[in-house]
Amino acid sequence: MQKKTILIFFCFDLLAGLLFLSCSHHTVPAGSAGAATSGTMGISSPPCIVYRTRSDYSRNVPVILSDDQSTIVSFPDIKDVFFNGTLSYPTRLTNGYLLDNRGIGPMVAFLSYTYEEYSRLASTPSARELMNRILDKDPLLEMYQCGHRSDYSDPEQELNVIITSGKLSAFKKLK
Repeated sequence: MQKKTILIFFCFDLLAGLLFLSCSHHTVPAGSAGAATSGTMGISSPPCIVYRTRSDYSRNVPVILSDDQSTIVSFPDIKDVFFNGTLSYPTRLTNGYLLDNRGIGPMVAFLSYTYEEYSRLASTPSARELMNRILDKDPLLEMYQCGHRSDYSDPEQELNVIITSGKLSAFKKLK
């Protein structure tokens, strides 16, 4: 009986050890894109998206379209247009660029609803209803992913330096 108990504990310890070893850490070298500002351990944070549009849609609610632009595949709930208690307008940067604060991508379209109007609706409209409110299905002039938010201690100031120094093209171009 004692040998059986020892064997069970041995198997349990072996299994626990294998599970521990199979867990990996994602380490990003300091100073590289994606590195956390406080160390070398990668921290998941939202992507840092910088973009310019054909017209000023900075006050309009964004939605995400399907690849063929025939349907809306993602849109916010009326409560989701806030971040930390304020409306999540994009941050204005230099030379007409904007810093996304909502989570947009290359298939973004903008609604005729402003953030303020949308937040005051009694309920969130359906995707079908929102399709009728699209102002522009192809509003982007250009869009870049400039690493992650955690890569910057002062995103607005640091991104303005990148833009004015002509180094935006060094980042991943999404559109």
